[in-house]
Amino acid sequence: MSRKGPLIKNNETDVPLRIAIVEKDRCKPKNCGLACKKACPVNRQGKMCIVVEATSTISTISEILCIGCGICVKKCPYDAIKIINLPANLANETTHRYSQNSFKLHRLPTPRCGEVLGLVGTNGIGKSTALKILAGKQKPNLGNFQKEQEWTTIINHFRGSELQNYFTRILEDTLKCVIKPQYVDQIPRAAKGTVELNLKRKHDNENLETVIDQMELRGLLNRNIDQLSGGELQRFAIAMCCVQKADVYMFDEPSSYLDVKQRLKAAAIIRERISDTNYVVVVEHDLAVLDYLSDFICCLYGVPGVYGVVTLPSGVREGINMFLDGFIRTENMRFRESKLSFKTSEQQEDIKRTGNIKYPAMSKTLGDFHLNVEAGDFSDSEIIVMLGENGTGKTTMIRMMAGSLKPEDEDTELPRVTISYKPQKISPKSETTVRYMLHDKIQNMYEHPQFKTDVMNPLMMEQLLDRNVRVNELSGGELQRTALALCLGKTASLYLIDEPSAYLDSEQRLHAAKVIKRFIMHAKKTAFVVEHDFIMATYLADRVIVFEGQPSVNTTACKPQSLLEGMNRFLKMLDITFRRDQETYRPRINKFESVKDVEQKKSGQFFFLDDN
Repeated sequence: MSRKGPLIKNNETDVPLRIAIVEKDRCKPKNCGLACKKACPVNRQGKMCIVVEATSTISTISEILCIGCGICVKKCPYDAIKIINLPANLANETTHRYSQNSFKLHRLPTPRCGEVLGLVGTNGIGKSTALKILAGKQKPNLGNFQKEQEWTTIINHFRGSELQNYFTRILEDTLKCVIKPQYVDQIPRAAKGTVELNLKRKHDNENLETVIDQMELRGLLNRNIDQLSGGELQRFAIAMCCVQKADVYMFDEPSSYLDVKQRLKAAAIIRERISDTNYVVVVEHDLAVLDYLSDFICCLYGVPGVYGVVTLPSGVREGINMFLDGFIRTENMRFRESKLSFKTSEQQEDIKRTGNIKYPAMSKTLGDFHLNVEAGDFSDSEIIVMLGENGTGKTTMIRMMAGSLKPEDEDTELPRVTISYKPQKISPKSETTVRYMLHDKIQNMYEHPQFKTDVMNPLMMEQLLDRNVRVNELSGGELQRTALALCLGKTASLYLIDEPSAYLDSEQRLHAAKVIKRFIMHAKKTAFVVEHDFIMATYLADRVIVFEGQPSVNTTACKPQSLLEGMNRFLKMLDITFRRDQETYRPRINKFESVKDVEQKKSGQFFFLDDN
């Protein structure tokens, strides 16, 4: 690569093979003394590579003049600059860019009539941008953010592909699109009235009663939208899409807040939207559900907040394995340094466990709900995963173990161990910074290099500390990672972790699972984990507690069982079977009544622990 930087001639316009990002919320040219501008070799030659206008609050970097030396990146005291070299084949494939020195999306996923397109990628990589463009809510500018592109130019850009016909239909206004939003907790701000009123107002598909039953909304019809829980809002949002006639159905993270059984019901109702004349697109971070739901996959890779690239469509198994592998074979492109594997041997090591501690049988009644907990035990270096539908008492048991909820029999003696608890719902009200809170809550945080290696680095906490962001300004994923670091940073014998995957993308979930596993093993502690993401649950679990009974009425928490025995018991209740992928060893849901599904149910093996 020459020092002048590689350029490609494209219609007499120089297209650089690198991208320069300046983060607006970090760049403070009035406070830093313009260190980047003074150090830039191109500026020192008298050229205008880094420019700071007198009236501007941020620096701008010319990607054509930039030589990619990286000096400005190192000199910036606020870490506001990123210079990323791009693959050469992306030079003429820019779909959209928001502004100078901001996020850029390359290519678009291509939906097909009669099939479900699944999108997988980390947060901030362009999935929502791609959905907005495909929905016709955002016009792609093909990289030229200074002027709006004509539709003829856009259609000409995609000529020869299936997107040419797709955008032609958008131009002709013959494409009706409905979107299930990502953040369902914001729905009460836009939708008022009861569930029934909203569904009837939008329904034009003659399937209203069926959808209400499938999404378990019958008992919620007279309830106001602002009274719904997260899971109820999710089911309502999916139902709102499904009762409408549309040409394009888009579902952005439909499994959030739902338990395993509800996720499969949601997958089934989404697949019912398929017809020969419409498109279905799904963004999903639960890889087991994405695998079960999709007909083909597009991966998105790149650098979050910098640029994203959409791969060509591939088969479901191949696409998910490609994402986990971190290597795009068709493009000879590696976008992650290490593979993400679920090999059984990783969790079946011979670990010497000591200090067997027993907990007693106990019960609790909350209104009309009654929970019985069978007596059990736990030892150090062990993770016990709690499996059950929503409303079966998992959080109730966690709270009883934590001591924040008293068992019915006040004479019940719980184990006398120190406890650290990460709750299911995190409601930050503190206006202090993340750095101050971590230093305040985690004693001697930097005196233990093992904690920094096992927890802080994989959870990317240093980035939050550098930004000096306040706790109440964190996004859902950032808040979850901070809460997990706080929980594991507290000195305790027993760690109670309620739904650690919430708000995390598929890659962050795998990192979080490895963080919990590694910390518990190295520190010789015990963890009870509530988790609905099946891949994360099976990776974590040494033993499982299965919750049986009628949700929200009367349930029983069984004593801890082995992974194979407990998973078989739980999956039999749900009437689904799992197999393992031969390449990545991840659990895969068998299609209902497929040859493999029928064969495993007949043999009583609903869950396979081996690698076949």
